[in-house]
Amino acid sequence: MTRILDDLEATKELGRMLAARLKAHDILLLRGPLGAGKTSLVKGLADALGIQEPITSPTFALAQHYPEGTPPLVHLDLYRLEQAIAADDLFLQEEEEANAMGALLVVEWPERLSLSLPDAWLLDLNYAAASGRTVSLHPPNVRPANLTTTSER
Repeated sequence: MTRILDDLEATKELGRMLAARLKAHDILLLRGPLGAGKTSLVKGLADALGIQEPITSPTFALAQHYPEGTPPLVHLDLYRLEQAIAADDLFLQEEEEANAMGALLVVEWPERLSLSLPDAWLLDLNYAAASGRTVSLHPPNVRPANLTTTSER
């Protein structure tokens, strides 16, 4: 699925729509440049999961946990982790915790990982003309040819 998102509200609405498709123990990988709307999409997703707590980018905290959602949500941001081993270690730790919580795991900057995650959903956000965004959603086991991890570079 590829579509154009006209504004921030459309990005949040896509997050709300994804909440109906994703379930506990799913992994959603969010790729896109800085400012593309990854955290805004997570805000919409969290809203649909019933999370009342404000959603912020976990860039500095690395991970945020929202146990009150249905399902709960673990939001991971790997942007600051330049070494694949550090990104992999954090991902595996948070994946274990998300599974124990029965949570959905959302990962920003998955290209920092050296792990192969064929069972994960992949969503690409990119800038489009004017102020819009293009978004492409790839279900588990369906990957675009340009998906690379640090181990493939």
